[in-house]
Amino acid sequence: MPPTPIATDETPAQLLQKHFGFSEFRPGQERVIAALQKSGAALAVFPTGAGKSLCYQLPALGYDGLTLVVSPLIALMKDQIDFLRSHGVAAARLDSTLTAVEARAVTDSMEDGSLKLLYVAPERFNNERFLGLLTRTPISLFAVDEAHCISEWGHNFRPDYLKLAEAAKAIKAERVLALTATATPSVVDDICAAFDIPAEASIVTGFYRHNLNLSIVPVSAAERDALLLKRLNKRPPGPTIVYVTLQKTAERVAADLQSAGFPAEAYHAGLADELRAAVQDRWMASDRGIVVATIAFGMGIDKATVRYVYHYNLPKSLESYSQEIGRAGRDGIKSTVELLACPDDVPTLENFAYGDTPTEEALKSLTNDLLSRGPEFDTNLYGLSTQHDIRQLVLRTALTYLEMDGVFKQGTPFYAGYEVKPLLMLSEIFGKFQGQHADFVRSLFEFARRGSIWYALNPDEAAEALGVERRRVVRALEYLEEQGWAVLKVADVRQRYTRGREREDADALAFDLSARFLKREQAEAARLKMVLSLITRDGCLTNALVGYFGEKRTDPCGHCTFCLTGRAAEMPPPAETRPPEELLDHAAWQTLLRSQPDALGQPRQQARFLCGLTSPAQSRARIGKNPLFGALESLRFAEVLAWCSEQGY
Repeated sequence: MPPTPIATDETPAQLLQKHFGFSEFRPGQERVIAALQKSGAALAVFPTGAGKSLCYQLPALGYDGLTLVVSPLIALMKDQIDFLRSHGVAAARLDSTLTAVEARAVTDSMEDGSLKLLYVAPERFNNERFLGLLTRTPISLFAVDEAHCISEWGHNFRPDYLKLAEAAKAIKAERVLALTATATPSVVDDICAAFDIPAEASIVTGFYRHNLNLSIVPVSAAERDALLLKRLNKRPPGPTIVYVTLQKTAERVAADLQSAGFPAEAYHAGLADELRAAVQDRWMASDRGIVVATIAFGMGIDKATVRYVYHYNLPKSLESYSQEIGRAGRDGIKSTVELLACPDDVPTLENFAYGDTPTEEALKSLTNDLLSRGPEFDTNLYGLSTQHDIRQLVLRTALTYLEMDGVFKQGTPFYAGYEVKPLLMLSEIFGKFQGQHADFVRSLFEFARRGSIWYALNPDEAAEALGVERRRVVRALEYLEEQGWAVLKVADVRQRYTRGREREDADALAFDLSARFLKREQAEAARLKMVLSLITRDGCLTNALVGYFGEKRTDPCGHCTFCLTGRAAEMPPPAETRPPEELLDHAAWQTLLRSQPDALGQPRQQARFLCGLTSPAQSRARIGKNPLFGALESLRFAEVLAWCSEQGY
């Protein structure tokens, strides 16, 4: 059945002018909107900053019903909602930062039909209550941003994305739009297959940016700081991003630049939220500010006048590199993107690729544990991660694999802990109710554990003690907050699971999971090798980069390092390193191993620790500040792993 016609007499061009004040579309936008109307599904692969968001914002105004936008970027949600509201468009988001009152206002606007665009994170689709609400809401368009995350073999796979295609069908979304800035041909195929997007509705505008001067300069670690300073001194000032790999590098480089008189600040996940936001706001308002940042910076930020993007450290993949340099020159004016290519960065990036891979023993422990819990159970992912020494993102990926294979079915997450701070005298709160309702609220507070200010309770235990359903307890607590009579805090989120089949082989499941994670590890290492191949390429670097994404160009770009010099670059040799046995205090190492069999019992656990990679078991054992942590971080993970295996400690 074809999608319903657009619910307005105005053309897309007229809507564009009327609501956003633009007189013409950017390349590809009109084709995507037409594909949505004709096929009911489309894929938009546009460069960073090329206007992907308009491809769902404009149709949202033309179709009856709600446009649901799935994005992992809260910053993007907030910025776009502010933009849409300033243009008179009813837009909102649902996420964990909203109060109960704010969330209720959003769901009310969904139910009464006044909301046009709703932004949510992919994890929201694990919530059965939210899914139930969507089934009662006409969804005219289901838009999935960062759609490359659905591809298991893409550069930024997120397990919750695997469920989105099923969710779109379950809520009977009338149209589906996938969007991304970085997708190789194989990832494009994965996206189209998942969302049933026909080939002719896959709109790839190309990755070539004529205004980006792509420079790659091999440099030794000893000379890199001086080279960055030289570049900044030589070029006219302008908004600048310096990308680094580690938080400590961001702090050091920013401090060095400040000492040299540059308006530089560090930005990374280790900063407090308020400080990070302040750094971003100052940079956004400046015409010459420099931010030294880890790779998370820039996601969802729309600053068209970035003149320079420097990669102080090697990027982890060509996908990341393309996305990060794409933040420069969105206004079409000439801009410089320069990679300071140092071979000493390779071990750190390889270590990140290898560090997430769990041991097969950890996966066996996990599968045996889960299968011993009966046909239905709930669990805390933090506790599960710590118990089996598997990082939380990796754990969620493993659980998603098991769910996609039919071993388990995930239900709605719930909170096992609630805390209530009354804002009125309890007698006054009880007086707001009558009869049985007053008795019930009084019983809740009598059951709760009283602290100096907060009352704490477990809803399941309270429900059992009071002889009611859990949802009545939770609803009563939410009602107190909605009315402004109390403040509510939730904790101990737990995930529900149901067994899909009666019989399973735990060891076989662990073996399959281990093989998948090892394959992902190899894919990440291969992506890094592609970066190194680009650096030393004998030919146009720009053409090679866009060619990786399937764009064919025959004429040299004329504005990359190779085109300007006519020479392929040569990487300097990496700094000399000593073998592991010369870098370790063996007596101290053996003593530590004997004292930590759970955290350091396997060669891969030992290699992670020695390469400076944290793990849940290490955190539980509190050994992260041991002098031996990171003692071999200058070495490649594979070398350290092989050495640990040979030692047989």
